[in-house]
Amino acid sequence: MPGGIRKLALTAHVASSVGWLGSVAAFLALAVAGLSGQDTERVRGAYAAMDVTGWYVIVPLAFASLLTGLVQSLGTAWGLFRHYWVLMKLVLTLVATFLLLLHMQVAHRVADAAARGTWSGAELGGMRAQLAFDAAAAVVVLLTTTALSVYKPRGITRHGWRMQQAQRTHRSDGAGLDAGAAARA
Repeated sequence: MPGGIRKLALTAHVASSVGWLGSVAAFLALAVAGLSGQDTERVRGAYAAMDVTGWYVIVPLAFASLLTGLVQSLGTAWGLFRHYWVLMKLVLTLVATFLLLLHMQVAHRVADAAARGTWSGAELGGMRAQLAFDAAAAVVVLLTTTALSVYKPRGITRHGWRMQQAQRTHRSDGAGLDAGAAARA
């Protein structure tokens, strides 16, 4: 990938990933406020905000993070299947995105009950607690993917090792070198 496009793709990936983390943190704050709040109107407002934030901010950012991460891995030397940390980020992102879509069904159901005003504070208590727990777990997962991006732990997959060996063999044979470099070698 040319340098300018690579930097644009990296910027898009970092922005969508950090945005996803930040919006999930805000969702967690709303879930805690909804779970522990005493004022009925404030609790209803928190669940309405969670529904809107989830569908119009968190879900699009999750898919943007996934898509831009794929572009980054396929368009750079890191590759998608060469390093364990990239593969782990992919798996965590796929699982988190899938679980997010399931989680949003619960968020929508609680927000709908809150909007109708037909529920008491104790009603849907299990779902309300689940919203807070799931959001806290999502923050941990997203912080883990962030740490993997920063620390890039060593470890190359079998596929990456085979590719590395093929490149070394290719270079040692003089293939891929221009005529001047081959003569110097």
